[in-house]
Amino acid sequence: MDHLKENTISSKSIYKGRVIDIYLEEVELPNGSTSTREIVKHPGAVAIIALTSEGKLVLVRQFRKPLEQVIYEIPAGKLEPGEEPNECAKRELEEETGYTSESIKAIQSFYTSPGFADELVHIFYTDQLKKLDNSRGLDDDEFLDLIEVSIEEAVKLIEDKKIYDAKTVYAVQYLQLKKCQGIL
Repeated sequence: MDHLKENTISSKSIYKGRVIDIYLEEVELPNGSTSTREIVKHPGAVAIIALTSEGKLVLVRQFRKPLEQVIYEIPAGKLEPGEEPNECAKRELEEETGYTSESIKAIQSFYTSPGFADELVHIFYTDQLKKLDNSRGLDDDEFLDLIEVSIEEAVKLIEDKKIYDAKTVYAVQYLQLKKCQGIL
């Protein structure tokens, strides 16, 4: 057993929601003391770095209530129960952008905020987009604008704090690295 592990003494469900569940857990610390942890459970999510044939990054512009502002993000969405990440990526790409791709490659997965949440985001990449005549469309409570930007324009959006989330900053830096390596 790892000497840093915290053992759960008790766990109490505080909230069960559509997107997250919240638990209050009492834990035994490595030194034998006890403490309380507030934990957010999330089903996981996907995000797609999607490039057009012109090399433009596909972004969505969306209002985010927790931030009280509109930000630009790569297309993304949460996993449905039993859904594989690659299938979710194809679904979200179609729903949010009207594009599809037969070639979606898994790039990386990372925890967004491991200090209090278990959300794992799976990042995918495609540069083989095909515009659909009829897409699935957005969820009933989802409103966004679709934009396409160059990597340089995306960097400027980061500087201007219009791209302000980790997954999209990661995507832009990933593309910058691939461009420096001569892959893009």
